[in-house]
Amino acid sequence: MADKTFQVKLVRSGIGRPKRHRDTLKGLGLTKMNKVMTLNDTPAIRGMVKKVEHLVLVLADEK
Repeated sequence: MADKTFQVKLVRSGIGRPKRHRDTLKGLGLTKMNKVMTLNDTPAIRGMVKKVEHLVLVLADEK
């Protein structure tokens, strides 16, 4: 059984944001603008995305 995944795209910069937000973006692998990461759908990852939801765009996984 395949794990569920989703894609997250960084649409707003982490510059000038609190260190916690920048660290969360780094943990998600979002280091540059417009970078898209495919992430596993786990409660921990969802929580990280929720913390920076004002900086990212959640996309449907293309499978």
